[in-house]
Amino acid sequence: MPRTITIFDTTLRDGEQAPGASMDHSAKLQLARQLARLNVDVIEAGFPISSPEDFESVRAIAEEIEGPSIAGLARALPKDIERCWEAVKPAAKPRIHTFIGTSKVHVEKRFGKTEDEVLQMAVDGVRLACSLCDDVEFSAEDAMRTRLEYLRDVVEAVIEAGAKTVNIPDTVGYATPWQMYETIQYLFENVPNIDETVISVHCHDDLGMSVANSLAAVRAGAGQVECTVNGIGERAGNASLEEIVMALRTRGDEFDADTNINTREIMTTSRMVSTLTGFVVQPNKAIVGANAFAHEAGIHQHGMIQDRQTYEIMRPEDVGLTESVFTLGPRSGKHGLRSRLEKLGYVIPDEEMEEIYERFLAVADRKKRVYDEDLHVIMRQASTEAMPEVWHLERVQVTTGTALEPMGLVVLRRNGDTVTTVSHGNGPVDAVYDAIGKIVEMDGLEMADYSVRGITRGQDALGEATVRVRWQGEEAVGQAASLDVIEASAQAFLNAVNSLLLRQRARERGEVEEGPARPVL
Repeated sequence: MPRTITIFDTTLRDGEQAPGASMDHSAKLQLARQLARLNVDVIEAGFPISSPEDFESVRAIAEEIEGPSIAGLARALPKDIERCWEAVKPAAKPRIHTFIGTSKVHVEKRFGKTEDEVLQMAVDGVRLACSLCDDVEFSAEDAMRTRLEYLRDVVEAVIEAGAKTVNIPDTVGYATPWQMYETIQYLFENVPNIDETVISVHCHDDLGMSVANSLAAVRAGAGQVECTVNGIGERAGNASLEEIVMALRTRGDEFDADTNINTREIMTTSRMVSTLTGFVVQPNKAIVGANAFAHEAGIHQHGMIQDRQTYEIMRPEDVGLTESVFTLGPRSGKHGLRSRLEKLGYVIPDEEMEEIYERFLAVADRKKRVYDEDLHVIMRQASTEAMPEVWHLERVQVTTGTALEPMGLVVLRRNGDTVTTVSHGNGPVDAVYDAIGKIVEMDGLEMADYSVRGITRGQDALGEATVRVRWQGEEAVGQAASLDVIEASAQAFLNAVNSLLLRQRARERGEVEEGPARPVL
């Protein structure tokens, strides 16, 4: 009988740490609900001591979400562990996940301690966590650059201290699959009490081998894999949940292992993560990319007509992809809209339905057909626009052409007063951004990245703009969508500007507490 591999999803913790991917409280709850539908075994909801906001989000997820275990991350420090327990204890199945770096560079350079001192900190942290919570996980940060004999001693000691799961992270994406296999195998052969715990891995993708390393660990005996939807996360990201799950499902002959994941929820979850974070999924991304089940070459198309197995090793419907279309348009009612939104993973209170329906009609009146991707955008915009603004976009207008210098006119409103500015640029978007910059008067404001894409199909597709800006050492990402890409670009830029200004206000009022830097496992 195949082993069941535990899927530990850290999209809300490690995934959310990707620059520009941060989610607000409501977005985290929304994604946690979808992760429960996906049937992940563990949701790592956040790093509670990092900020009051993160603490409240973890606690809210612990209070509401049923099914998966709810984990919080904590350094091997009493204040972290106690704060983490306060956040996760309302959960039906709480977990404290504590960690400390064990590689030479962490022990000597980061902590300035000896290996024995760090080992004792690990043991003390696990013992404290076990006194509070029945389910404790320990991670040896940077395990794959840790001396093997020392890693063995740490693993043995934390198991004896009560850790039910021990994680062996490839924190910097340094390992190769054969090195990962040999390390896990070594631990199984040399840690005498290893049968008392579940061995886990958490692999980063700096060298593009995170999924391969995770699967090598499973082959060597690991029982848990830590991963994120779409592979998002620090630097190059994490091992992709969907790739690991479908690799185990498709190649059961190689791994003799499977997961509890409801694979038909994979596509919905992937699209929700992309929408909430603004991180576009590359077209050729395995499993969830737009081209993953597309066939253009004539030879491939002919083969597919004869037998789909000629060029497909998975069925699109197994990951929730289908060609059937739920048609929504200007004459669709609230019940049909609510039904479709619920299938897409959204929970809509009755008091918010009227506003959502009005937003839907505004799009439907301008389009022949409203697709699921449009609905994701409508829901994200409803969440974004519910947030406070410093500047509000009243109007944008551009003039451009082959023989004209691009000009942008922008009208912004603040505290009831409107300001109008006209500016020129290298193109219409550049002209609009220059005009906005003149109005908001933020010295040193810099646009770091800009992209625009069509969300759905056809000439009437919504255009989605994503902008990353820098100001005074901070970054913010703005995103917006409209049938007019210039309007979407202007609103996305302004959303990022508002985010930076609101953060500045919060600091000035003392509402932002500086927590520890978020860790990468």
